[in-house]
Amino acid sequence: MTDKRVLLIIGGGISAYKSLLLIRLLAKRNIKTQAILTKAGREFVTELSVGSLTGEKVFTDLFSLSDEAEMGHIELSRSADLVVVVPATADLMAKAANGLANDLASTTLLATDKRVMYVPAMNVRMWEHPAVKRNVQTLRNDGALFVDPEEGEMACGEFGFGRMAEPETIADKIETALKDVTTLDGLKGGGLAGKHVLITAGPTREPIDPVRYLSNCSSGKQGYAIAKACAALGAKVSLVSGPVCLDAPTGIETINIESAREMLDACESNLPCDVFISVAAVADWRPTKMVTTKIKKNGDAIAPLALEENPDILKTICVHKKRPALVVGFAAETNDVIAHAQAKLVKKSCDWIVANDVSGDVMGGDNNTMIVISKNDVDTWPTLTKTQCAQRLAEKIAHHFLEN
Repeated sequence: MTDKRVLLIIGGGISAYKSLLLIRLLAKRNIKTQAILTKAGREFVTELSVGSLTGEKVFTDLFSLSDEAEMGHIELSRSADLVVVVPATADLMAKAANGLANDLASTTLLATDKRVMYVPAMNVRMWEHPAVKRNVQTLRNDGALFVDPEEGEMACGEFGFGRMAEPETIADKIETALKDVTTLDGLKGGGLAGKHVLITAGPTREPIDPVRYLSNCSSGKQGYAIAKACAALGAKVSLVSGPVCLDAPTGIETINIESAREMLDACESNLPCDVFISVAAVADWRPTKMVTTKIKKNGDAIAPLALEENPDILKTICVHKKRPALVVGFAAETNDVIAHAQAKLVKKSCDWIVANDVSGDVMGGDNNTMIVISKNDVDTWPTLTKTQCAQRLAEKIAHHFLEN
């Protein structure tokens, strides 16, 4: 890997010394570094030691006239391909999560337009504190990357999670992140500019009577995140959404529906498009007949509920005369995930299937583990926030169009 730059923000903590080894490891991988050394960080490592290893000026003061003249904090925040906070203290993460900017480090984190990776290090009780957990989750939801702390003995003598990951592990994570960041010129300018992306999200509801329905526990979070990520890369996005407790994304056309048949009608009405992403958890069946008045409980056994299949939206779009250039389906599975997803890829005639194991709390949760399957490839991603999954999928789609 060449021509990649990382901006290190070195926080205050005994593990700050590991940042020096990290700089050396990154240099061996041809990854250049520049550093911001916080006031607390200077209690553990010196500007001279950091600067000697980076070969670059070390920045420390937000209100330094010479530093601002040489490279202003805005430029500093955007001159690298990735920003890494190491060690990420509870204080630094709290500032970033809440939009505070009273020193160079926190101002840089607020001003950057690049992806940020946090490498936490702190006492186990601090790491487990609800406030820290809340701030970490906020940063994850905002798309930040994390190298989670390891379990072990700490400088304070306690044992548990909070010990900073080893430099080799951090370097590996940085190298992986640099492969994924959106730095290609085509993506920087909007890798999906000029493309129309049609996305379905959330559940459908199939009425039994005026107050009851068949449905599922899809929250719509993943579909909404993908819609936002595609729009961020310049796409015109049409979002067909089942009933969810989410605000409609700003600047995105959102079509609200209830049933599977309504969802299919909305999708066909938005063809032609360039990309169709079928994220919604569409009910497979619906009652053959909706009762027009509420079914009353009278002590008798209820008659069996007769069901019929709903239309197959993904299959319909795949074979449609206005078929999009790229069709991406989702396969929510609880066992034999890859095998079932590969079978669905063939059966539906789509280009990609995104498989995920929903036996845990994926449906309704904030994290996801995606496996992107095509005819000739199985690409397994690590567990990420749904925002990160969405960004990565949108970038993969953009690369697809750049390469084809």
